[in-house]
Amino acid sequence: MMSKHKMHFEISERKMILHFFDVVFVLGALYLAGSVFELEYLKFSVHNPLYTLFLIVYLNVFGIIFELYNLQVASSEYLVLKSILLTVSTTVLVYLLTPFISPVLPSNRLQILVFFLVFFLILVLWRLFYVRFLASTRFIQNAVLICDKEEVEELIVGLENIDPHYRIIAYVNADSIIDDYSQHDYVQHVKREDLEFFVKEKGISEIVIASKNTQGITSDLYHQLLMLLESGKVIREYTQVYESKTQRIPVQFMARDFYRFFPFSRSNHNKLYLSIVRILEVGISLIGVGVGLLLLPLLVAGNAIGNKGKLFYSQQRIGKDGQVFSILKFRTMVANAERNGAVFAVSNDVRITRFGTFLRKTRIDELPQFINILKGEMAVIGPRPERPEIVKQIAGMMPFYETRHIIKPGLTGWAQVKYSYGENIDDSLIKLQYDLYYIKHRSFYLDLNITLKTITTVLFYRGQ
Repeated sequence: MMSKHKMHFEISERKMILHFFDVVFVLGALYLAGSVFELEYLKFSVHNPLYTLFLIVYLNVFGIIFELYNLQVASSEYLVLKSILLTVSTTVLVYLLTPFISPVLPSNRLQILVFFLVFFLILVLWRLFYVRFLASTRFIQNAVLICDKEEVEELIVGLENIDPHYRIIAYVNADSIIDDYSQHDYVQHVKREDLEFFVKEKGISEIVIASKNTQGITSDLYHQLLMLLESGKVIREYTQVYESKTQRIPVQFMARDFYRFFPFSRSNHNKLYLSIVRILEVGISLIGVGVGLLLLPLLVAGNAIGNKGKLFYSQQRIGKDGQVFSILKFRTMVANAERNGAVFAVSNDVRITRFGTFLRKTRIDELPQFINILKGEMAVIGPRPERPEIVKQIAGMMPFYETRHIIKPGLTGWAQVKYSYGENIDDSLIKLQYDLYYIKHRSFYLDLNITLKTITTVLFYRGQ
């Protein structure tokens, strides 16, 4: 059976494959076209190490910004063509206009058109091949879940909604020592004694254990798991799989054993990391304040026309270590929007003015918070600060919520670029998972990732 021999790649590995072959095919196509048609501009772009390096950097950076390496986009022909067009157009334009680190513009301008077409067409051909012959078949991973029967559907949906190529095709009931042979409506049930045979027969690549009841892991089942492990099968605990697939900490599946996820990232206490980040934050904030001052006359005029009232707005928020501070924003709602108390903002909130909608979509309303960053009350990247009333409400219902306050709140963050605006308690739980993931994995790489995704949010007008 073909399914037995399929090679599965994790999400990070799939992204690396896309990055690698994008570069290989683009450089190869430019070299081939330049050599065959004697186009000096194309040959110089590949032969000179400096030119090649910056071409690769531009391709990868703009590819991330325009979601060329988003796996959902990469698996859709329409979306990936749109992303390729934006990425190639921006990459070629910036590369052409960058002095010293790209070849001198050719006197024959036809070479520029050929450069663009070769760049664009090779990416289109390779990515269509990926969609039709790789993404749809090669990356499918079948897994078996060992869990309590009543949790089957919730656990499976939690993973498959994130990674459509990850399929839990059966489960083993770990409710009790006596196996329940009744079938589940959502997925096939496998008897404990048949697990090893089923895994080998169906080409299962991973066994996921989600049962908190160790009584269900009988000696026979334990022996089968050892045999499967020795044969090369991967066995992981559910929270590990969930975290790697969703890039969130699964607090909803944990009781009081959150200590298992400590210590958080050492970057939270690394003085060198914190010092470099602070220097960058000050520089970025000064630029941000400067941009705000340049836009101020237009904002004053827009506010007078479509957002009558004060331009600036301040509100109490909870910061690092639970300290209260006043956050600054450009006002986007009608006056006295919360006369009846603090409430969550929702999609198409009637309290948001037309001009306020524009400010939110473009994230311009957040520009005054660069002042908070300069004052040391906020960071550029971190969990978004919430109001004291909301924090008190959520913390009373949700374990670990106040863990967000061990670092400074941010202007943008992992939750902001990965999830929509929080409209209720359920949304707050999901955003908490992302915030805890950031705190746990905080690093320069993750900060850069968030920065590029924030640029994507602004360019695609996705602010809330």
